[in-house]
Amino acid sequence: MELDYQAYEALFNTGDDAELVERFFAEDCAMLSGSGTRHGRDELLAFLNWAHDGVREVMRPQRVLSEDGILFAEVDMDFHATKERADFPFAHLHPGEMATVKFFVTYQLDEDGKILLLKSMTWPPEQGVTKLPRLGSHPSQVAAFHSYASAFSNGDCERFPKFYTDDVVLFLPTAGEIHSAQGIVDFYRPMFEYVRESVTVQDFSATNEKIAIDAISRFTAVRDAPDFVVSPLREGEFVEVPVRVEYTLRDGLICRIDVSRNGERGPVRSEG
Repeated sequence: MELDYQAYEALFNTGDDAELVERFFAEDCAMLSGSGTRHGRDELLAFLNWAHDGVREVMRPQRVLSEDGILFAEVDMDFHATKERADFPFAHLHPGEMATVKFFVTYQLDEDGKILLLKSMTWPPEQGVTKLPRLGSHPSQVAAFHSYASAFSNGDCERFPKFYTDDVVLFLPTAGEIHSAQGIVDFYRPMFEYVRESVTVQDFSATNEKIAIDAISRFTAVRDAPDFVVSPLREGEFVEVPVRVEYTLRDGLICRIDVSRNGERGPVRSEG
């Protein structure tokens, strides 16, 4: 009667809540926390779907103890936002933001080694927690990158530069090199008044030194943009460009971005 906690952690950190509940929780399980009690798999999954709507939760266990069908874990939980969540329990989160919360959790197992009762309590956000460098290869750092991509796609010039070093360099095929975090903001801010760029990641790889993605960049006109460098666009029109982007990291922040075309741009189309 044991819980493979490493396997539990690995599956939890994929974000597949349905598989997690099916694989590791008993049908008559219960979860007790400060926000209430959930009975059974359906209620537990409904809660997780709500909690993780636009927020990726990644667990980083600090200490795990097990004895006689009871497992105790001290876990630093990282929450990375990809959409605004004003109702999130621990903080009002925007894309590009994160919060880390220390959890103390006990798991009571049934005779098949599945979780019958989960009890959790927390400290206030950021109190007594460990922190990772912002970007890298850990699942939490990968989640942070997707949070960054959401902030960029939202044109949030306050939050996406927080992932850069001050001396970051951006290379664009259409603009050459742009220097400094402020320089990148100064380049994109006027563009975002006419055109928003959203990035759909198709292939992703990450080490602690570099992140590489193959993606589709969609440029959508929010106002008429007859002089837009990729293609003239009218309000509501968009054009898609396949790109490869390599992000060089220093101490968990982006210090260089190299963008290259990865195929031919698509035709100009209208939304809807």
